[in-house]
Amino acid sequence: MKAAAHTIYGPPEVTSIREVAKPIIRPDEILIRVRATTVNRTDCGFRSAQYFVSRFFSGLFRPKNGILGCEFAGEVVEIGDAVADFRVGDRVFGYDDNAFGGHAEFKAMTAKGAIAIIPDEMDYMVAAALTEGSHYALCNIRSAKIKAGDIAMAYGASGAIGSAAVQLLKYFGAYVVAVVGTQHVELARSLGADEVIDYMTQDFRETPHRFDFIFDAVGKRSFGQCRPLLKPRGVYISTELGKRSENIFLALTTPLWKGKRVLFPLPVARKEDINLIKELAETGQFRPVIDREYPLEDIVEAYRYVETGQKVGNVVIRIGE
Repeated sequence: MKAAAHTIYGPPEVTSIREVAKPIIRPDEILIRVRATTVNRTDCGFRSAQYFVSRFFSGLFRPKNGILGCEFAGEVVEIGDAVADFRVGDRVFGYDDNAFGGHAEFKAMTAKGAIAIIPDEMDYMVAAALTEGSHYALCNIRSAKIKAGDIAMAYGASGAIGSAAVQLLKYFGAYVVAVVGTQHVELARSLGADEVIDYMTQDFRETPHRFDFIFDAVGKRSFGQCRPLLKPRGVYISTELGKRSENIFLALTTPLWKGKRVLFPLPVARKEDINLIKELAETGQFRPVIDREYPLEDIVEAYRYVETGQKVGNVVIRIGE
């Protein structure tokens, strides 16, 4: 089968299109003919190993998962003997940041994993973008214990994680203040934000609101900058480690003070979460934002674009016709 693979850590150019063996499934797995996948921050981080700590998951000296792609959409072409939940021909989407494998024509996946049937009338390109941003956003929102009536800020609300966070915060009943650049103000409003701050013309710290939750979906702000905006028991979460990995230290220490806290939850992909995203997509309460589409053959260019930090929502990869 055709796949985008890499054998060393490094820039986008370490990835190339190769012929590799098609996966052989185990009794509890299904084989998926992948029709669409994405290039996202998770893939970029595991490919580059820019944060050395990621190597403890991806391989200390060389990648153990040479084919990345943590989210995918496609059709089931084979099922293991122990699988009862899926049939050949089912259209499925899902998330797998353990084995990855979405950047290939075929992927094996345990039937008990974070995978579900694609909503009716949804195409593969949209379905492929349903999970990565929403997965991280949902994990962080739940960790912050958001409830109806809470006031939340989504900083960087135009990316895959941030755009998902706005919609999921609204689902949980929060009042949402989104922070984006000028060109994305209308997008944030269309996603359901109650207020939008244009960081190019306004200082987000001048808002009169005090927040139960500040979610920095792009890792551009620090706890120190956001702390004055938090309520006495408010929570700050960033998608990045912070300067000198300070967010790890703060997540260990600030909860001890019984005041404003930093959390750094480790996300776990669960089937029930994927089913929730499917339900929200079916009812119009969640839609992934898609920036660009590339064929698999142009995946290096897709990586380059994602790493500019300028993408809006998701970058989707077409596989096959």
